[in-house]
Amino acid sequence: MAAARRTRMSPDERRQQLVALGVAALADRPLEAVTVEDLAAQAGVSPGLVHYYFGNRQGLHSAIVRTARDAMLHATQPRPELPPRERLRDTLDRFVEFVHDHDATFYSLVRGAASGDEHVRATIQHARDVLAGHLRDAFQEIGVAPTPLLEVALHSWISFAEQALVEAATDPEIAPSDLADFLERSALGVLAALHPSADSTTRTV
Repeated sequence: MAAARRTRMSPDERRQQLVALGVAALADRPLEAVTVEDLAAQAGVSPGLVHYYFGNRQGLHSAIVRTARDAMLHATQPRPELPPRERLRDTLDRFVEFVHDHDATFYSLVRGAASGDEHVRATIQHARDVLAGHLRDAFQEIGVAPTPLLEVALHSWISFAEQALVEAATDPEIAPSDLADFLERSALGVLAALHPSADSTTRTV
């Protein structure tokens, strides 16, 4: 790719530009293929300047993953004014939409959980913890007590949902609403497995 003409920017603007280029690069390559040299060429700066801002390639990757993670969490932030069941469905609809629009970025985030970089792994785990927390909040509002088994169930469902989104969100034969339906039923199935007597309740909350 031809180098961009260098424009004068403040340090914060330049750093943000480099991170944005890195996030955009996830659309056509995995995180480990994003290099300091490529981003420097795109920004029209020297590789040394990229190292100055991020320390090394790992620091650059961590910044890219944090930004992609924050975009995902922002797009899927629950709307607290909705009742628990409606809030869950609304969040799932927006989650499916985000993955449909940013499938390669989402796939890179999911793959990042197996990264050899502990900072990248911690960033992805933080996202999973936040998403599990949204589901925990909805369950607790309908009377599910916090237990160790609930935590196992929540994090297991997050892993399940990630795989379903990776495989189905961009499949032209699966409608986004059908995928959101499936994820909603599976989440409520977790609740029913924890509290079988609550199965009928989940249909009305």
